Amino acid sequence: MSGFDRRIPEGDNRERMVCGTCGYIAYENPKVVVGSVVVSDGAVLMCRRAIEPRRGFWTLPAGYMELGETIEEGAAREAMEEAQADIVLDGILGVFSIARIGQVQVIFRARFRDDMPRFAAGPESAEVALFAWDQIPWDDIAFPSVHWALQAWRDGGSSPLSAPAGNPAHDPRGVHRMSATQRTEDGL
Repeated sequence: MSGFDRRIPEGDNRERMVCGTCGYIAYENPKVVVGSVVVSDGAVLMCRRAIEPRRGFWTLPAGYMELGETIEEGAAREAMEEAQADIVLDGILGVFSIARIGQVQVIFRARFRDDMPRFAAGPESAEVALFAWDQIPWDDIAFPSVHWALQAWRDGGSSPLSAPAGNPAHDPRGVHRMSATQRTEDGL
């Protein structure tokens, strides 16, 4: 940013972008991602990404929150935008910290509003499908946090929700990318 320099402002303890003229501090904070593990008859709704990053890989319906919406509204909106799915949220399944890219992800457990699941690819999805656990395209998952959310869903089953899942022990700050070895070790 022109006219800004990176320094520690008075009274702070971190470097920030500061305007050299007026002293305005441009804080850079994590982004909040909201999404859901939408389940119907034991199968999970997944979207093949039509956009970067990770175009062509599978993910859950999720994305960045918009100003003026709650986390619940954002998760429902993302399901509608990416999978044309009208959903009901059952509660928070997991909260994941992805420090390496400055994200906090809040993932809900959800179900379709109607008994008959209705979904279709939205503008950011190349295709959308329901997958039983043993049919999930594990080698083509877009992001480590999708693995974490799916594992949290499987671990919880249909039991009442308890405390939300968090990052796995091997990646408590969300700084590691998922390797084939980790997927095998995690039983995915």
